[in-house]
Amino acid sequence: MLSFWTARGRAVAVVMGLAAAAPAPAVAAGAFAIGKCGAYGQAFDYPAEDAARAAALKQCQGTCEAITMRRACAAFSIDMTNPCGPHGYAVRPQISNSLNEATRECYKFGGKECVIRAWACDGRG
Repeated sequence: MLSFWTARGRAVAVVMGLAAAAPAPAVAAGAFAIGKCGAYGQAFDYPAEDAARAAALKQCQGTCEAITMRRACAAFSIDMTNPCGPHGYAVRPQISNSLNEATRECYKFGGKECVIRAWACDGRG
């Protein structure tokens, strides 16, 4: 009978071997589309920026502009008191930074009660 530690060591070796044999993830691309009155669309973990941009724009209602993100996070903030008024968005490597910056941008443009409307990260953000 194998001892606990020997069996555990073999189990760890098997898991490490499987992890090393797994294919490397493709570089992910994402996009965030932003429109009037809080409209948005998002796409993440796409193989290319063009595909992500098209998917995000397809989800967004009305006339929208798209920003791309690669190995990053995007956030969109609106003014709760006037969803068709001030807004802000940001793309940063970490979600906390993008949330904070999007909110700051909303206040910078005159927002009174800015809140995060939506956010997304691609595979590595």
